[in-house]
Amino acid sequence: MELSRWLLLLTAFLFQSCALEEAGYGSELELLSKVLLESARKPEFFEWMRGLRRRIHEYPELGFEEHRTSELIRTELDTMGVKYKWPVAKTGLVASIGSGEKPVFALRADMDALPLQELVDWDHKSKIKGKMHACGHDSHVAMLLGAAKLLQSKRDELKGTVKLVFQPGEEGYAGAYHMLQDVVLNDIDAIMSIHVLPSFPTGVIASSPGPILAGVGLFSATIQGKGGHAACPHETRDSILASAFSILALQQIVSRETNPLETRVVSVGFINGGEANNVIPETVKFGGTYRSLNTEGLSYIKERIKEVIEIQAAVHRCSATVDFMEERHMPHPVMVNDEALYEHVKKVGETLLGKRNVQLLPVTMGAEDFSFFSKKTSAAIFVVGIKNETLKSGHPLHSPYFFIDEEALPIGAALNAAVATSYLNNHVVETSKKHGFVSTTPNDEL
Repeated sequence: MELSRWLLLLTAFLFQSCALEEAGYGSELELLSKVLLESARKPEFFEWMRGLRRRIHEYPELGFEEHRTSELIRTELDTMGVKYKWPVAKTGLVASIGSGEKPVFALRADMDALPLQELVDWDHKSKIKGKMHACGHDSHVAMLLGAAKLLQSKRDELKGTVKLVFQPGEEGYAGAYHMLQDVVLNDIDAIMSIHVLPSFPTGVIASSPGPILAGVGLFSATIQGKGGHAACPHETRDSILASAFSILALQQIVSRETNPLETRVVSVGFINGGEANNVIPETVKFGGTYRSLNTEGLSYIKERIKEVIEIQAAVHRCSATVDFMEERHMPHPVMVNDEALYEHVKKVGETLLGKRNVQLLPVTMGAEDFSFFSKKTSAAIFVVGIKNETLKSGHPLHSPYFFIDEEALPIGAALNAAVATSYLNNHVVETSKKHGFVSTTPNDEL
């Protein structure tokens, strides 16, 4: 009995080992990763990607205004012979490489810039006043175009289809949501996005399984009182005082109503009211953001923000209007990395860059509209390090001094291509498992 049990376990182990190698987790993946990274680092290829990134950087465009960027992408895809659908969500596009059949793996890059004046003095500084690629989206596009060229060169070897999602309007416009309204993305089985991050040095990638970025919503409140002279406050209904108490009470939603082991945030970011020292204003307006790492938390905070502000206003004989601005700034769901896809990308990254260069990314309360994709299908977001002390590329995202180490471009391109290719390979093995060819729980059989 013991011998037969041992033989069964050994057989299952050997079969799974073969399956993993067939899926791209053995020598095949090592060879694939080596070839892709070497190709992306070739001087001609690198200069081409860097040139794309710099051209996009010089002419930044805000959300749903990415006409020039979209045209550049289409021109490059046309040159490669890659087919695409355009427009998708106004300025976006979705390209396809491979058989056109299932499985379908998607790669995403956002395209938009920020309303920020660049303060970095270099040859390719933004030429558009008040606009800057301060979140690295120019590099994301260059990396995905690099992946497109790598994948197109092996298109006949792909065991399925890779869709390249060039997305507009990530910075506050929920562009991912609008992309998903198009039928062109109805058939995707999984999707990955990469984002540059100056917290990690060049050559390192990072992420974590499960919830990784917060869900987020915005709010704005207007307190209506009765204005008057500051010498006679009893003749007024003080909107300043009502706002002050409201803002203080909002902080108790987290400090006194939330389990200390859960992560939630309510932050007030602006307050406007009054112009004179001796006049109590008629109205005060303030607003901010609320965040949580679970859907229930977002719903609860939203409900309580409205209640707290309205009740505090009433206590001070004022009225309140709370606007969650959902038509203009759609709330983002929590970004949850699919655990199986995370493990897949992690394994590919370790093969590509070495185990010590694939690190854990701490969960943050920042948000990303890529989370809309994670609500639809298996999704994972990874960051690509760009920090280089010599280049001073350690300034945070959304800083006017933001700068990237362009040596990260080949890493992003190769990672995109390797993850997509090996995912399609892996899907073949997963299908075999579903048909009973691989026993993943041999003890159940005994």
